[in-house]
Amino acid sequence: MQLLKPVIAGAVSLLAICPVLARAETCQGTPTTAKLEIVVDGVHSSKGLMTGSLYPGDRSQFLIKNGALKVWSVPAVSPATRMCIWLKNGPGTYAFAVYHDANSNGKWDHSLLGAIEGFGFSNNPRTLFSAPSYDQVKFQAAGASTTLHLRLRYP
Repeated sequence: MQLLKPVIAGAVSLLAICPVLARAETCQGTPTTAKLEIVVDGVHSSKGLMTGSLYPGDRSQFLIKNGALKVWSVPAVSPATRMCIWLKNGPGTYAFAVYHDANSNGKWDHSLLGAIEGFGFSNNPRTLFSAPSYDQVKFQAAGASTTLHLRLRYP
């Protein structure tokens, strides 16, 4: 029995850190000291992808081509999709935008009349005929983990 104690202790230690290792694999990027977890509520279907864009604390980069720090997709899950990213720049000011790419064509489908696919932003601002301002969607990521709750808006 004495010989088994170190083996059992090692197995228990490994089991204890497995959830942490599994969580690290589901977050985008290289693990750092800070991560952002996003819960996207109001997802109408599990078809397609949920595509998120993380923007830096610089309003001039918000919603412009190549302005995002990271753009990534995960499979859409109804009624809520979880996304996660390691914050390479650590805690600070960011903005987040997401859309439901229901047909998996790699773009947000919209017409002259507005959205065709669901979309959302950090802080859940009201949007009518234009995108929200950076000031409406910016948020502070603080500490080791920050969680955002967004609600998708569909046409």
